[in-house]
Amino acid sequence: MRFHQIELLMTRKATAADVARDAGVSAATVDRVLNNRGGVGEDKERRVLEAARRLKLDRALDLRAARTLRVAVFLQPGTNPFHASLAAAFRAQNHGPNPFNLQSRIHHADPRDATSTLKALRKASASHEALITCLPDTPSIAAFLEARAASGQPVITLASDVGAPHAIYIGPDNYRAGRIAGELTGRFLGRHGGKVLVMAGHLSMIGQTERCEGIRDALAEHYPRAQLLDIVEMGDGVERAAHFLHAALRAEPDIAAIYCASAAVKEIAQALALHSRGAARPVVIAHELTPERRRLLAEGIIDALIDQEPAVEVETALRQIAIIFGRSEPGGLEMETPLRIYLREHL
Repeated sequence: MRFHQIELLMTRKATAADVARDAGVSAATVDRVLNNRGGVGEDKERRVLEAARRLKLDRALDLRAARTLRVAVFLQPGTNPFHASLAAAFRAQNHGPNPFNLQSRIHHADPRDATSTLKALRKASASHEALITCLPDTPSIAAFLEARAASGQPVITLASDVGAPHAIYIGPDNYRAGRIAGELTGRFLGRHGGKVLVMAGHLSMIGQTERCEGIRDALAEHYPRAQLLDIVEMGDGVERAAHFLHAALRAEPDIAAIYCASAAVKEIAQALALHSRGAARPVVIAHELTPERRRLLAEGIIDALIDQEPAVEVETALRQIAIIFGRSEPGGLEMETPLRIYLREHL
């Protein structure tokens, strides 16, 4: 569309015919898109939607694209409270207003089984328009996601990144989250410091590794009297976490603080309750404000929680996909999602 044509449109209301000319499609195609009749290819649909919004067609803000975009979401099983929160947020988006007509299908992946996960990813990528993952950074998974992203299929890594440069990471700064945990730990322990135990989940998750690096660096820089013990990888074995903590407390009865970056917060709390320590109970810093952890925080068993607002991450990821497909206005979207600190008095 030439400049003088745009000037003329600024003096009158845009019409569907104007949209057709601007998008380079037929009036029938515009009619099918604007009236949700379907049968329009992805590229033409995107051009029509972008033109309608650009020309400020009266209905442009309320357009709901006719073709459903299918989004494959790969999460850990719901036994992990954080991944259960992500799954609940995706389901809520599916059943809410859904103005961009995106439908998310959740696939549960075992973080220990990269072969099965890769097979499921290959199958899903062929039948879905976009991929959202919260998976370990294994070479095979990272290489596959990078290949799909480089080919033009939208790939979003959520909450924990992978080594796929063309994928879009949406989530918190996990290294910063670890540093916040270190700052909280150091301040709770005070000038005398003490021994600090770090219990991680899967260190193949980049977010977990970054958290551990963050607390290590923050304590070393600002709280040298806080002695960081070995970082222990718990995996999914919540029972193992409880057994390990009992053994650690027997071996190091003067542990002063525990940073739990894994899913086993409830089990760690139970182990502490069984381990009679009286007033010497360790400080506990954990992640994610789930209902159960909220209760543990209220009861004073957990001293502080660092929450990354999974519902915000999900909403941001879906909005980014809508932008890529021309279903939402670009701009104003923060890829780094906020971190919030909760103490008992916040509740």
